[in-house]
Amino acid sequence: MKVNELSACLATSRLYGDGEVEITDLQTDSRRVSPGDLFICLPGHTVDGHKFAPQAVASGASAIVCEHKLELDIPQIVVDDCRFAMSVMSNAFFGSPSSRMRMIGVTGTNGKTTTTYLIERIMQDQNMKTGLIGTIQMRYDGKSYPMSGTTPESLDLQRSLHDMASKGVECCVMEVSSHALQQGRVKGADFRTAIFTNLTQDHLDYHHTMEEYRAVKGLFFSRLGNVISPWKEERKYAVLNADDEASHYFATQTAAEVITYGIDNNANVRASQISITAKGTFFHVDTFKGETDISLRMVGKFNVYNALAAITAALLEDVSLSDIKTSLEAIDGVAGRVESVDEGQEYAVIVDYAHTPDGLENVLRTVCEFATGKVLTVFGCGGDRDRTKRPLMGKIAAKYSDMVFVTSDNPRTEDPELILKDIEAGLVEDGVTSDRYHMIVDRREAIGKAIEMASSGDVVLIAGKGHETYQLIGGVVHDFDDRIVAKEVIRGRSY
Repeated sequence: MKVNELSACLATSRLYGDGEVEITDLQTDSRRVSPGDLFICLPGHTVDGHKFAPQAVASGASAIVCEHKLELDIPQIVVDDCRFAMSVMSNAFFGSPSSRMRMIGVTGTNGKTTTTYLIERIMQDQNMKTGLIGTIQMRYDGKSYPMSGTTPESLDLQRSLHDMASKGVECCVMEVSSHALQQGRVKGADFRTAIFTNLTQDHLDYHHTMEEYRAVKGLFFSRLGNVISPWKEERKYAVLNADDEASHYFATQTAAEVITYGIDNNANVRASQISITAKGTFFHVDTFKGETDISLRMVGKFNVYNALAAITAALLEDVSLSDIKTSLEAIDGVAGRVESVDEGQEYAVIVDYAHTPDGLENVLRTVCEFATGKVLTVFGCGGDRDRTKRPLMGKIAAKYSDMVFVTSDNPRTEDPELILKDIEAGLVEDGVTSDRYHMIVDRREAIGKAIEMASSGDVVLIAGKGHETYQLIGGVVHDFDDRIVAKEVIRGRSY
């Protein structure tokens, strides 16, 4: 693609230099630039890409995209917003890959990963070649790639979607974070269906207020477009949780057809007769294409919501309800989501990613439904993140647990002891006595202490990190997997 073709993607761009130069790839990291590349001077949180333009040119960049003309003898496309330009140009450069497959996006505070996994499995069972992009990994064509965040930057996203399309992927299921929406990472991605799971407190260090957080989530539904097509293949759908108040707001933000799912309120896809055990969850579902009973191998009411969202998305893709039932009932679960650590012990040990007040309350409510003994909860809160949720999570842990072990999560650059103190403030405020909780900075030690105290019928919940295989302390990444640590402690325990 030529420089002038990329420049033409934006009406107000100004091209300086030879527009006939051929571009072979796009880059935002000057260290990855090769001859023939277009370097985009992306402003970052701590560094400005414009400073690295000379390095990119020295590495062979054929042209640059910048927000002000630089003193460099190279074709330059000057734009108002490099981040927006990156979205538009990368989509054009890679041939609008999202338009060549069915795009299903999932946004919300909790439940995104599980919901995407359920949809992926249902579509795979329809012999459809799928791609998945999310918190844990990106996977397609029989390969998986680790992810450093929930949603990639727009350039990386378009590159990945292009690779998926070239390998025959027909349906891509993707988690869409609020950060990605705020930063425009999914601009240019043509979603057919946008799913909302729930909206509860999280990321207020970034969004500041719940109103701002909701407004950012609403961007996903407004970006479905304003065209209402008479042709089924071109229709857009907003799949909303009827039991979450934010859905009323999202419904006003979209021109797409709104399809609802829920339990407590009337919905297009609604669950009833819910029964939860330590082994799984049963429910009856009534949909716009029939009704049936479903027995999940996953535990919890929140997983009923995840299943309902997946059912709705699959029905909109013309998958039969009987096929959906067969797929859902065959799924064992998702890594780090109410994942059981079973070494033959007489008590249960569960690892879960719950890292928000609502997420922690949901999983603890579920645990309390099947626990016959005590509930012992190990959890912490991430550093350099929303401090206001820390005391709230302390209160929730104490409300549903017989014993709480307050420990480190990913302290990052914060003092771990101060994070623990923030959590303890919630315990103290609710009058929780010191004999009902332990403050243990070392997470391995906290997990060990909780498991040592467990007896027959008890449940040890280790919350916050789930699938993660690392711990961030003082800017250093340490190997740490709650599941492996729990197994080691259980095996080493003397009975």
